[in-house]
Amino acid sequence: MKKLRFVASLMLLNLIPALAPAASENGRAGIMPALYDGEQFTINLKELGDTAADALRDHNGSINVIYMSDEGLPGDQPFISVIDAIQGDGFNPLWLEVQIHFTAGNTPVHLGSDDEIQDAFLAGKITLEPTDEVYRCSVIGPKQ
Repeated sequence: MKKLRFVASLMLLNLIPALAPAASENGRAGIMPALYDGEQFTINLKELGDTAADALRDHNGSINVIYMSDEGLPGDQPFISVIDAIQGDGFNPLWLEVQIHFTAGNTPVHLGSDDEIQDAFLAGKITLEPTDEVYRCSVIGPKQ
């Protein structure tokens, strides 16, 4: 009987980490830097579920854009996302993700604004790929 209780106790202890809640994207876990017109801000980002995202893309004409590049920069450096609005400049808390891909022969670099992204696109340095992902995004402060 002692052996059975011991085994049961070990199994329970192994389950505890799996039952612990992960960090919520509603809080600090969703905080990241983003650039707007060359200035770094802090944003809080949370991806919406597929059903909500589908409805918003279909019926909301005022969704902002957040530009990301999952490919990153040379040296395994992260690409800092670029947003196209802040409070007071056409801001809406709903954001559609657009992926930036650098074309062959063009080294990935930070782009600091939607104007720089547009210029790079028109020059053939990048391609833009709208995704199906929609986020709830708050600009919560200047660079931290």
